[in-house]
Amino acid sequence: MSTVHFVGAGCGAPDLITVRGMRLLQEADVIVYAGSLINPEILSYASSGCEMYDSAYLHLEQVIEILSKAAEKGKMTVRLHTGDPSIYGAIREQIDRLAELGIESDVCPGVSSFQGAAASMNMEYTLPDVSQTVILTRLEGRTPVPEREKLRDLAAHGASMAVFLSASMGERLQDELLKSGGYGPGDPCAVVYRATWPDERKFVTTVGNLAKTLKENDIRKTAMILVGKFLGTEYGLSKLYDRMFSTGFRKGAGETQEAEKTDGRKTEEGREGTE
Repeated sequence: MSTVHFVGAGCGAPDLITVRGMRLLQEADVIVYAGSLINPEILSYASSGCEMYDSAYLHLEQVIEILSKAAEKGKMTVRLHTGDPSIYGAIREQIDRLAELGIESDVCPGVSSFQGAAASMNMEYTLPDVSQTVILTRLEGRTPVPEREKLRDLAAHGASMAVFLSASMGERLQDELLKSGGYGPGDPCAVVYRATWPDERKFVTTVGNLAKTLKENDIRKTAMILVGKFLGTEYGLSKLYDRMFSTGFRKGAGETQEAEKTDGRKTEEGREGTE
């Protein structure tokens, strides 16, 4: 019996899959892939004789049946998910079902769309003096969220936020963000449609114009919405590369100057002692 490998395909561009993920696809005898989400070019890494199944047309029991039968026959089996499987990947239920059947699994991480979106914008979520926290969440739709995780409550922190699976609910999303108290109508916001794909589109706007931006550009799905002052122009500089700041690998200029002053005082004291 073989192990089932859950692989993150990355957020779009086929060369953003990990080297390990690519190798697993190349060696696979069976691949079950999220056809409605992944870039089909990624499947070109598979061998010509590989069996492939599009999970967009399957329910959970059918997916488990394909994976388990392949593993029981000793076939090298890959379950290919979009982005990173640990974020909205629905992998836990599959891993647990396989475990009940005595089949082991492992996970190969991938580049998430929230990372791909920030990269496309040349932005950093964790800027000194701006935000040191990133909230990954989604607006409640047909699938509920726990009561304690309502978007309005999370947005109240005013931290950097990456909102998944919510582009079709622009007006409600904008309303929740504004009523949270964490963001004002003029605070920066960005929409990144199909981050890292060839047809990627990105728009910088404000929280107060978010719904309008989505509607005018006919964006209703496959978009990451970024919110927070990290998208602005003001921030502090990192201490890590501050010439005055000491690390485990170098002495900061400030510490060096203080040491020189101390050595100078000791030298003067020594001279006074010999006079």
